[in-house]
Amino acid sequence: MQKEIELAVLPEFIEDQEHILQLGVKNLKINENRIKGFKIRKRSIDARGKQVLYRIRAVFFIDDDPSPVIFSKSFKSLENAQPVIIIGAGPAGLFAAYRCLERGLKPIVIERGKSVQERRRDLAKINREGFVNPESNYCFGEGGAGTYSDGKLYTRSDKRGNVQKVLEIFVEYGATEDILVDARPHIGTNKLPHIIEDMRNSIVEHGGEVHFDTRVDDILVSFGKVSGIKTADGQIFNASNVIVATGHSARDIFTLFKRNNWLLEAKPFALGVRIEHPQEIIDQAQYHCAVRHDNLPPAYYNLVEQVDNRGVFSFCMCPGGIIAPCATDQNEIVVNGWSPSKRNNPHANSGTVIQINLEDVPNSLTNPFALLDFQRSVEQQAYEFGGGNLVAPAQRMVDFVNNTTSATLPENSYKPGTTSVELKDVLPDFVYQALKGALPLFGKKMTGYYTNEAILVGVESRTSSPIRIPRNKETFQHPQVEGLFPCGEGAGYAGGIVSAAIDGMNCVDAIKA
Repeated sequence: MQKEIELAVLPEFIEDQEHILQLGVKNLKINENRIKGFKIRKRSIDARGKQVLYRIRAVFFIDDDPSPVIFSKSFKSLENAQPVIIIGAGPAGLFAAYRCLERGLKPIVIERGKSVQERRRDLAKINREGFVNPESNYCFGEGGAGTYSDGKLYTRSDKRGNVQKVLEIFVEYGATEDILVDARPHIGTNKLPHIIEDMRNSIVEHGGEVHFDTRVDDILVSFGKVSGIKTADGQIFNASNVIVATGHSARDIFTLFKRNNWLLEAKPFALGVRIEHPQEIIDQAQYHCAVRHDNLPPAYYNLVEQVDNRGVFSFCMCPGGIIAPCATDQNEIVVNGWSPSKRNNPHANSGTVIQINLEDVPNSLTNPFALLDFQRSVEQQAYEFGGGNLVAPAQRMVDFVNNTTSATLPENSYKPGTTSVELKDVLPDFVYQALKGALPLFGKKMTGYYTNEAILVGVESRTSSPIRIPRNKETFQHPQVEGLFPCGEGAGYAGGIVSAAIDGMNCVDAIKA
């Protein structure tokens, strides 16, 4: 027999199995000898009261031994299997490839960037020299933008598909089982590349193909049906189904669609800055303490405010994290954030953004590239004000609100460097005004948040794709091209690692159907 119960556990006892067992005995009111084991199903932190607690849901096995959970899987032979071309090896592409193995299809993954190991050299050049390789960077390469953007797996995508299955696949390839339990699961940028690499090796071992340094320059269509793809070096790959899972920054794919007169549409996205505080300020505010307990993780926050009917919100919050340069071209500044698995860096950062709607940008109803061009112009403006070499324009928080140039900037985690500017000159005025109004209000919600110890770094602009590639809701195919499956974040159907992975698997299911 199994009984699932909720327990409140003090941080100092969260690793104490005997203590949790005794709490279970007390709650269930049964003899301890009848309990053969327990398993924590969910774990979250409750910091609403003065005493911070862990809330756990645990299954207790009464009179029955717990059975082991097996995550590894065997696949059928792909000999003579139908090929499916998957453009992009990000979360959507890799999970689509995995799903192909499950469904007896042969995945052929085409990735413009490099493998995770080779990609590291290009990331080092970005941080040390301010040099961006347009084919291999924080956005392009094995694992896509997700590989080096923290590995946050928190999602509200339950209605789109099986979130638990995605998490279990990550565990199968090396993630800790904690991600199955934690309310805000997180792998860490230091661990995720190895998991991605093992996943790719498994895809190849079971009969799939993965081609790196291979950019797709055309999707071949005959009589309205996909017949394959053509790469930049002239290779032809033939297949009657192509999944386009290229991520939010592959702007050349949108140009490819435009060249072929295939439908595209402008899509709202969010734009703003990345804000970084000393982590101890966030810990003190969220945990109501002078020093965070060792058994509590670095604290996170989630802030939302309305300013003149515009929503301003925190995005992709990285406790103990790093601000990363995520440009995909030489003449732009794009910032994002990530954390290692231990989240043990001294700073906490978060994107703080507002939504850019179609009505904010002229001609966006008739020109699908209007919001992308707007996005690009802000990134190029940030590059100009930064002065080159990926140096980012920045300002202290209170100075930003008071429209004052910061005499100095606080120590921060952005490796290429920051330079003091007035960010109102970088950001569109309506974005600046919304942020200016929201930050003091955030300070009223969270003690210590509104401070000149915090730095604003511009610009956070790749929150999602500014273009959507239309598809049929039932078949997942582009309305003009049979066998063409727009997929994931780049096509406008996902917003993070887990939702992109789910969308990749859903596209394969649509192919099989």
